[in-house]
Amino acid sequence: EVQLQASGGGVVQPGGSLRLSCAASGLVFDDYALGWFRQAPGKEREGVSCMSISGRSSYYEDSVKGRFRMSRDNAKNTAYLQMNGLKPEDTAVYYCAAFEPKGGRSAYSIDPSIYDYWGQGTLVTVSS
Repeated sequence: EVQLQASGGGVVQPGGSLRLSCAASGLVFDDYALGWFRQAPGKEREGVSCMSISGRSSYYEDSVKGRFRMSRDNAKNTAYLQMNGLKPEDTAVYYCAAFEPKGGRSAYSIDPSIYDYWGQGTLVTVSS
């Protein structure tokens, strides 16, 4: 059974930092590209960041560029999202997801429909 276990969420003041982790099991981690998505209350899910298998290629949604940094450790089957300079509008449930970039698929993608597996989410609340 494939599992993506997201953790690291919590309550933080504006300007603060959090580091989310996504621990994967039940799959060959370095066969999968990864993504982080979020869903705020009353809003649709949106892509935050995504990364290729090697980690050499990545994408960031405009509102998080320069503040968030995604990374992955294939030896530990874990992905990370370092979030700095957090703003109240970053408040959301954050999800990690994985897909196999084969059969003509892109090496990495922010399109949620392409993802094969999703984690359960971790809540990030930015509030003073």
